[in-house]
Amino acid sequence: MAGERVFQVDPGDDVATALGALEPGEAIDGLVVRDAVPVGHKIAVRAVAAGAPVIKFGFPIGRATRDIAVGEHVHVHNVATALCTHGDYRYVPQAASMATPPAPREFLGYRRADGCVATRNEVWVIPTVGCVARTAQKIAARGDALHGGRIDGIHALVHPFGCSQLGDDLDGTTAILAALAQHPNAAGVVLVGLGCESNQLDRLVAMIDPALRDRIRTVRAQSATDEVAEGVAHVAELVALAETVERTAVPLSELVLGVKCGGSDGFSGLTANPLVGRMSDAVTAAGGTAILTEIPEIFGAEQMLMDRAADADVFAGLVAMVNGFKRYFVDAGQPVSENPSPGNIAGGITTLEEKSLGAVQKAGHATVTDVRRYGERVRRRGLTLLEAPGNDAVSCTALAAAGATAILFTTGRGTPLGFPVPTIKIASNTALAERKPGWIDFDAGQALEDADGAATGLLDRVIAIASGEATAAERNDEREIAIWKRGVTL
Repeated sequence: MAGERVFQVDPGDDVATALGALEPGEAIDGLVVRDAVPVGHKIAVRAVAAGAPVIKFGFPIGRATRDIAVGEHVHVHNVATALCTHGDYRYVPQAASMATPPAPREFLGYRRADGCVATRNEVWVIPTVGCVARTAQKIAARGDALHGGRIDGIHALVHPFGCSQLGDDLDGTTAILAALAQHPNAAGVVLVGLGCESNQLDRLVAMIDPALRDRIRTVRAQSATDEVAEGVAHVAELVALAETVERTAVPLSELVLGVKCGGSDGFSGLTANPLVGRMSDAVTAAGGTAILTEIPEIFGAEQMLMDRAADADVFAGLVAMVNGFKRYFVDAGQPVSENPSPGNIAGGITTLEEKSLGAVQKAGHATVTDVRRYGERVRRRGLTLLEAPGNDAVSCTALAAAGATAILFTTGRGTPLGFPVPTIKIASNTALAERKPGWIDFDAGQALEDADGAATGLLDRVIAIASGEATAAERNDEREIAIWKRGVTL
């Protein structure tokens, strides 16, 4: 069922999504609306008995907590999650539905000495510890005033961590910062240490590929006479190095695409996420790389990814990551189904299963070629699953650290946040795109009427931004990192 009033994803679904607010008594293709149904929310197109699964996207999104009649509003008042705390999965590989390779496309990128291709030519200033975060910002600001637009920018990537951390928690901080320091978009990096912190500068540098250390400079604040002046001098050296590289035409296969959704609504799984999935398919079919993360937001849809694992080892890695993340919730005394957020619920998402079935569409249909842990960098082309939570800033930082040179970020509610690499904001609905043009780069609402046209338009936009066109977040100087804090603080 599809029309001006409701949209049914799969013919076997029990529900359809309201494309506009529905009022009691309205008749839609013989369906009489029983309750007020807000835009983006679900209406029953089939009766569902209490205890029976409720189907959307062709899969269960939970169980009915009472009998649901045709025409009723379907939401948290009559549907509940059916997720369990541990999954027993079987490896039943299915041939991935590979996308047809797109017509050859190119973007203008910066090819680095190690063969990686960047979408920006910047200098990054990264503190080892929060104590010198302001120092890093001062270095970046003074350096930025000197470079005169000769490169794409100088940016401080600050955070509050690096001390009073232990074990795996400290290791995660070190790993994420070391991975960021190796990102191709950074032609050079100034690492600013304090001196007494847990996250020691020498240990962090040791984690960086020796072949990339010629573009790394360090400042030890407690040892320097003027740490800011020393940092600015390093920035000047790195700007001179960065100036020697120019944009050249490279194939789409050189793009590393991170995919993320934040502030989802009832349209996210209908428009923006499937559209991003088509971008993932275009890039991977061309021989490039896509990275999917937000592990808690695949709960309930994980088998779809497991069935596309390239081999038994990748399948085993997927199972370990999913069950490990569920255990992380359980060990903290929290339910695995705590998601969706209040904003998601207000936007029409009822259960985590529903959110996940919409979210995994960002991965398209490619084979899952690898599984990587938090702080690790991508190592294979194709579709990689990356360990990180659903939190927007933490997961997007992890995507950037893994090597994403652009992030496609879908949203139904809107957010101004930007991250270390170009972050392309894609609105799930036209109302958001029109209301927040300063935040949004692309309106996916048009996909309801012309999915092919929307996909062509988005790919054109991705290529333009990868070639240097600024995103809304870049124009707004929105650039943040966040580190996953999992352990005790001393």
